[in-house]
Amino acid sequence: MATASARHILVELEEVADDLKEQIERGMDFGEVAAEFSSCPSGKQGGDLGSFSPGQMVKEFDQVVFSGELNKVHGPIETEFGYHLIEITSRVD
Repeated sequence: MATASARHILVELEEVADDLKEQIERGMDFGEVAAEFSSCPSGKQGGDLGSFSPGQMVKEFDQVVFSGELNKVHGPIETEFGYHLIEITSRVD
């Protein structure tokens, strides 16, 4: 079965997600940004969600994690929880 590891940043507004993505792309550390701005409890661990299989996350999240490019910041991705920036750190198909 496929598995992936990812980290994410969750915020309420798309504009905030866009701004944070720009900061990361200009060199800010993803984990530090997650720790400071993410509303998800995983933010305390730099946004690390650990390893998971398809179906364990919401559909929109799974679609990105199980098809997107590794080690790239994806998003903002809208889910019922808010807007996510997602970095896929590993994946086994």
